[in-house]
Amino acid sequence: MPLTTPGTPHDSLFELSGRAAAKATPALLGPDPDRLAEVVARVRSRRSQLHHEIETLRRAPGGLGRGALDRDQSIHRLTRQLGVLERFGPDIVLGRMSFSDGREPVYVGRLGLSDDHDRRLLVDWRAPAAEPFFAATSADPMGLSSRRRYQWVDGRVRDYWDEILDADSATAGAALDDQSSFIASLGSARTPQMRDVLATIAADQDAVIRARSRGALVVEGGPGTGKTVVALHRAAYLLYADPRLDGRAGAVLLVGPHAGYLNYVAGVLPSLGEDGVRAATLAEMVPQGRDAVPEPDRRVAALKSAAAMVGAVDPAVGLYEEAPTGRTVVETPWVDLDLDPEDWAEAFDAPAPSTPHNEARDQIWEALVEILVDKVDPQQAPVELVRRALLDNEELRRLFSRTWPVLDPAQTVADLWSVPAYLRRCAPWLSQAEVAALQRPESRPWTDADLPLLDAARRRIGDPAAAGRRRRREKVMAEQRRYMDDVVDYVLASDDNPDSSLSMLRGEDLRDALMDPDAVEEPDRDPLAGPFAHVIVDEAQELTDAQWQMLMRRCPSLSFTIVGDRAQARSGFEGSWRDRLTGLGFSDVTTRTLRVNYRTPAEVMAEAAPVILAQVPDAVVPSSIRRGGAPLVHGRIEDLDAVLDRWLADHPDGTACVIAAETDGVSGVRGVERPRVQVLSPTTVKGLEFDLVVIVEPLGTEQGRALAVDRYVSMTRTTGQLVILTR
Repeated sequence: MPLTTPGTPHDSLFELSGRAAAKATPALLGPDPDRLAEVVARVRSRRSQLHHEIETLRRAPGGLGRGALDRDQSIHRLTRQLGVLERFGPDIVLGRMSFSDGREPVYVGRLGLSDDHDRRLLVDWRAPAAEPFFAATSADPMGLSSRRRYQWVDGRVRDYWDEILDADSATAGAALDDQSSFIASLGSARTPQMRDVLATIAADQDAVIRARSRGALVVEGGPGTGKTVVALHRAAYLLYADPRLDGRAGAVLLVGPHAGYLNYVAGVLPSLGEDGVRAATLAEMVPQGRDAVPEPDRRVAALKSAAAMVGAVDPAVGLYEEAPTGRTVVETPWVDLDLDPEDWAEAFDAPAPSTPHNEARDQIWEALVEILVDKVDPQQAPVELVRRALLDNEELRRLFSRTWPVLDPAQTVADLWSVPAYLRRCAPWLSQAEVAALQRPESRPWTDADLPLLDAARRRIGDPAAAGRRRRREKVMAEQRRYMDDVVDYVLASDDNPDSSLSMLRGEDLRDALMDPDAVEEPDRDPLAGPFAHVIVDEAQELTDAQWQMLMRRCPSLSFTIVGDRAQARSGFEGSWRDRLTGLGFSDVTTRTLRVNYRTPAEVMAEAAPVILAQVPDAVVPSSIRRGGAPLVHGRIEDLDAVLDRWLADHPDGTACVIAAETDGVSGVRGVERPRVQVLSPTTVKGLEFDLVVIVEPLGTEQGRALAVDRYVSMTRTTGQLVILTR
């Protein structure tokens, strides 16, 4: 964002025209022009400082260990600050707080900013001192007399709004209006990515954003209440305020309902100066998720989605971890050794209980060899030679590989679906008919209902190639160590100076420091495997028990922000959110409800509310604060092209969406795609918003609750016009 050029009058940052022109008087602007000019100058100088500091750190020696880590973290922190300053420039300022006691106004920004003399110019929006800017109300002004918010466009203030919070305070210097301009700004044209809304966060949303991170916080609210806004800004707030998350890249996981949602919100967290959040869909957490298809059979989907079915993975793997019950004689050139069931059981107990199956193999093998070596009488056979013979004993290795084989996670789950006897053994609660329903040919693609089981199998079994990589690494490092020892011994033998510093090479620590730990390439760590310190789930009402287990495994502390609306759950669930979550294993559950709809015009909500209340009488339908939306329009599918063409011609900005059925409906209207127009289904439109929504009915063959939810979700995506066309 370009700053004002040197010599430009600083009040040119305010370009107030039209209705806002009356607010351009010095009496109303008050100290704003001077403060914003200071911010502009400081942003410019801070950019230069950051560039210099980053370059200096990059040129400095990398160092080793903790020093290298601290250097990298400093570069990352400074680069993140620079990114925010370069992205926003002067519009880093959100607004100001004026106080009833006459104190100097406090200005709130995206980042904290001080001048060269440590005088505070801006307070970071996440700091406790900035909380009244978002949380103060006329009922609880929190010491404020008024609050001012700026509307920035292309680096200039095009409008601002003052809210009087303390009726007993003087209103001089406040641009009074009924906030209609502010409310109207909430309905401004949408873009393909979520717009910046930090300056317009409301008190009810801010209270949720700043809530404690311990336990599970459920944020329930109907359409347009800002649940997604809360989820994203809460992620940025926690990274700033929670000591558990401080400095931990990837400490927070954001889970969205579909890829379109993640694309839509992708720019929000970077605009808040945070890049330590991992964002993903559930499908992206499993390698097979990329090609998974929807489960076509509802009964099969329900069976696979139960928590008990995920529990079948452990006995499925355990079948390959049963100690032999017979006795074996292991031959060596010096002595024959007995390997009995107790020996196998002792070796199998060597790994920690949580060690994945494949990664436990090396530990068990080493334990087994040591058990046999302990049986050697040193008086009858050379112990070390026997150990080497056992390690090279191909027959013993083959026996061990049959007893504790390398497993493939996907193949293990595939075996459950293709071998009825195997499935009955691992899931004895299933009826014969259910076992038969779950059978699938191995050539059939994986479905979304398979993913939680594949994820559980992957964690229980581990990487099939892990053991081989570990052995290769140990071999390379051993060769390095032998070579380094030879070099050091030669250097020391050649040095005849008793005061030489080369004597330091005799130390083990220095020799270890000379080793190259990167000589063996390590596989990239799965960034979505966790563990995470906090998980935020949007559209959480749709998650199955099995999917919840996927997420709970990634956050052992069960520190969650759970965002959803039971009324928008196609299948629904019994009881409250607390009932649902405690049944899954959460113990500390707090619920907050958002009841104000900032997105959908009241005229549209009047049509949408009866749709959901007819099927879900206890639905929390939010109250809209915006009016003036165009009335609902009905028509025929033949009108679709004309509706879109007319809207695009009348609206040079903004986005539109045609919502059709999940399968044939979407493909049937594909030809209408135009710039600024998307074609989506009721499932893939969740979490998104558009200026125009056109619903093509019928929305599929669903009936009852599922159909009502699809219609309710679709109708409430609009910020302006809603059109319903029938086939």
